[in-house]
Amino acid sequence: MACMDRCRCCTDSQRQSSILYNILKSEEQQQQQQEESSQQQPAPQPGQRPCAPALGCSCGKRRRMALKHPQVACKAASAVLVKTLRFVKNVPCFQELPLDEQLVLVRSCWAPLLVLGLAQDRVHFETVETTERSMLHTILTNKHCDEEQRRRRQLQLLREMQGELEQNCGNGSGSSSGSAKLPSAAEIQNIKGFLAKCWSLDISTKEYAYLKGTVLFNPELPGLHCVQYIQGLQQEAQQALNEHVRLIHKEDQHRFAKLNVALSTLGSINASVIAELFFRPIIGTVNMDDMLLEMLCAKL
Repeated sequence: MACMDRCRCCTDSQRQSSILYNILKSEEQQQQQQEESSQQQPAPQPGQRPCAPALGCSCGKRRRMALKHPQVACKAASAVLVKTLRFVKNVPCFQELPLDEQLVLVRSCWAPLLVLGLAQDRVHFETVETTERSMLHTILTNKHCDEEQRRRRQLQLLREMQGELEQNCGNGSGSSSGSAKLPSAAEIQNIKGFLAKCWSLDISTKEYAYLKGTVLFNPELPGLHCVQYIQGLQQEAQQALNEHVRLIHKEDQHRFAKLNVALSTLGSINASVIAELFFRPIIGTVNMDDMLLEMLCAKL
């Protein structure tokens, strides 16, 4: 309540000293100083190279990405998801588990299994950086906007953001915009890096099956009751993979380790990123748990 009262009682004079207002003014002053300094800097002499910008910028990690051809990529990912669930349901050991145990396993591993399926089917996808600019960015970078108009837009932005703050204080939770949910360039790179690693190893169908079994039967998940049974299934999948590799790839003694190292990188791929990238563009906001339950109980 105190937080809500504090949000409501903000007057224009108090708003002038708010944190956001100070940020806005600070950005304006920095921009003016940069313009003045650029005007004072002497022009480079003939044959002299301009100074390079400072290295170490982490902007790439914050850039938000979207599919370049969402209809094609999302259709391919949806087909892979159906094939993945069909594979899981046809594993005899999985069928012997209680339904609640099956749900725990599928809810936790559907995303890495899907990425493995994308690698197996050699699904390629392209992404582009989103070009939508935030209101704050527009305010700070629009040089053609006069000072009075800029001031009005700043106050409008302040009121909107303080209204959101008041609402968030009231319900105890924050809200994120649609653009904030989009995958970052670093997250996309994690997915593409894993796909490229799998393709470079030229993984066979049997190897993919054993890798999927290793991912599926994860005994460390909370909520499981048949832990020892599931752990034994994972060990069997690893043993079968090892024997297959030793039989087929006698010349490559490190292949088993290479496959498991590649598999370990799946842990850096978030399920929410996969859902946002491949399913939100075609079906909107969806509860993946509900969809997985429906698919698990359906005849695929």
